[in-house]
Amino acid sequence: MTNPTVLFVHGALVRDGAWWWGPTADLLRERTGIESRAVALPSCGETEAAGGLTEDAAALRRALDEVPEALLVGHSYGGTVIAEAGPHPAVSHLLLVSSYLPPVGSSQGSIMSGEPDPVAVRQDDDGRIVVDGYDADSFGARFLQDADEATRREAWSRVTSQDVRAFGTPTTAAGWTDVDSTAIVCGDDRSTTVALQRQHAERATRAVELPTGHHPFISRPDLVVEQLEAFLV
Repeated sequence: MTNPTVLFVHGALVRDGAWWWGPTADLLRERTGIESRAVALPSCGETEAAGGLTEDAAALRRALDEVPEALLVGHSYGGTVIAEAGPHPAVSHLLLVSSYLPPVGSSQGSIMSGEPDPVAVRQDDDGRIVVDGYDADSFGARFLQDADEATRREAWSRVTSQDVRAFGTPTTAAGWTDVDSTAIVCGDDRSTTVALQRQHAERATRAVELPTGHHPFISRPDLVVEQLEAFLV
């Protein structure tokens, strides 16, 4: 590997990927000099163009077209975006964080359909999906219980609506196949069950379980950077 770029793909119902990945991106640059960027997802309103899963995957492919070599990191819904983006010659390694390696024909909604305590969502007046019944405290307790209060409130301010097609569109590709990959299972995750994480992690080249909540790249960036550094050995 010569001079890879790390591309981060964030999860559902949030915006400002650079903030979410910031602690890990900063530590990675400090330790390795590797630069990174967060892919803006149309379904979350981060681009002028609207869209759902198909458009999110297209945005990822465009980002990959711009770099000769990439370490691709997906969180939660980000793994579904990676799958739909399909194979790309720039991708040398995948890191999936509390995420999914779905087979063709899976939708985000179907992936989550068996969860015993799914995140409550509803459609707003514009027909977009939003979280339902949460506030800064309850959101922080579920998704970022291992982060400080200021960080939890910053995270809540970045929760957003998302195009319904991000959840209902079945994948047409499985971009995680034939790529060296590590799946991080977050053992203290209160959002995605460990059982579902492990089910998808079995499809990765390897899996590692960390004692963190749903966002270890915020609460324990050192542990996530260790996994990225392993790709460089």
